[in-house]
Amino acid sequence: MIVVISWLVIIMLGFGLLTPSNATASFALLGAVLSVSGALFLIMELDRPFGGMIWISSQPMRNALSQIAE
Repeated sequence: MIVVISWLVIIMLGFGLLTPSNATASFALLGAVLSVSGALFLIMELDRPFGGMIWISSQPMRNALSQIAE
């Protein structure tokens, strides 16, 4: 994950250095950075389904296992 984040930082810095300094380019770069960071956040959150900010209940799985055990 550190390599991926470093790679993305280098790419975004490269885009930032090559774009003209106007409002449209700045907002487009900001949008790209926010979408990439949001995607990384979702990947990290969905890696732990029973914990974190986005979580699911384990009760349906426990109900299914109790039905199978019977």
